[in-house]
Amino acid sequence: MLASIFEKIVGPEANIAFQAYDGSKAGPDGAEVTLEVKSPIAVAYLAQAPGELGLARAYVAGHIDVHGDLYTLLDRMWNITTNDLTAAGKLAAIRSLGLKPLLMRVPPPPQEVRRGALARLGSRHAKRRDAEAIHHHYDVSNRFYEWVLGPSMAYTCAVFPSEDATLEEAQEAKFDLVARKLGLKPGMRLLDVGCGWGGMALHAARHYGVKVLGVTLSRQQAEWAQRAIADAGLQDLAEVRHMDYRDVTETGFDAVSSIGLTEHIGKDNLASYFSFLYGKLKPGGRLLNHCITRPTGIEKTFNKGGFINRYVFPDGELESVGHLIRRMEDTGFEIRHEENLREHYARTLRHWCDNLDAHWTEAVQEVGMGTARVWALYMAGCIVGFERNKVQLHQVLAVKLDEAGRSGVPLRPARDWP
Repeated sequence: MLASIFEKIVGPEANIAFQAYDGSKAGPDGAEVTLEVKSPIAVAYLAQAPGELGLARAYVAGHIDVHGDLYTLLDRMWNITTNDLTAAGKLAAIRSLGLKPLLMRVPPPPQEVRRGALARLGSRHAKRRDAEAIHHHYDVSNRFYEWVLGPSMAYTCAVFPSEDATLEEAQEAKFDLVARKLGLKPGMRLLDVGCGWGGMALHAARHYGVKVLGVTLSRQQAEWAQRAIADAGLQDLAEVRHMDYRDVTETGFDAVSSIGLTEHIGKDNLASYFSFLYGKLKPGGRLLNHCITRPTGIEKTFNKGGFINRYVFPDGELESVGHLIRRMEDTGFEIRHEENLREHYARTLRHWCDNLDAHWTEAVQEVGMGTARVWALYMAGCIVGFERNKVQLHQVLAVKLDEAGRSGVPLRPARDWP
């Protein structure tokens, strides 16, 4: 029975094998990927949340296994796992399964964020609530992130200077691209908001002689970054604080880098966010905003009840680059350069997935099977999303003009940006 339902939902073109605890099978023999439903609990998850969320819950909880490459499975099941089932499809599947799976009590896996728990900490993007959302994702384990991210500890899109560049070379290239766009020079002051494990701060201090203040809401990130700064002997130039960017009191910075923070700000707070950063800059100071975006402003908004928001980035919100640029311009910034790096993010994620695979046993021991599966599922799914232009990654360079309207930006960069 389960196999026949699977065939109806997925269709014969998916080239995915299926097997279930009831002995039913579907799909071609010798398929690259097999989806195995191991227990009735998986069926209950799927019946109570048909589509992306039910599949994710069953997989994270271990009641569904994937034999073969997870990326290949998600790529072939794209319409189901990301666009969810139609209402008619959900109704047909539920009728086929009967009432029992609907009545079975199956709480979500413990890795799922309970929206009620976040709500008790305040409205979306209140400081306490933001701190908890960041803690959920980034304070998993520094050791786990070292395995996944590699030596750079950079958890944002890399920039690959060539097809055969390593992940470390690409992350170094990303930080240097940001530094060159910002026009960093010795003696300047840089504010790096949402600084992560301090990669940009270290690069700017080490290679450009810049005095850097980095801030992050993750205590584990801040502690790791401060140790890395000390080990590099850069304490006189670089500092990372565990704090909300909104609590930074210093002003008069020559540049601001925001690499992977805007996704956590929220649409209603973008105007105040860019206004705050504008106020931190000297006249002629530059902002480089690097973040994931929606491809347009007309498609379905970010699914606040979907897998990514419940398991990976609580309260995360994506907007189109056009919307972000408009908010930046309305704040007073002049936009000087913009580029889309979405193919680079797909490639970056592939490296992270490979790293997780290579350290799978240790990762499971460190953070547990459920959490390791969350990361495997979300990173593989994001590769598909970037490849299919469902999400993008944009860098936008802006400048705060002086009173005479001068930008201080040269007619052409000394070295062209890639």
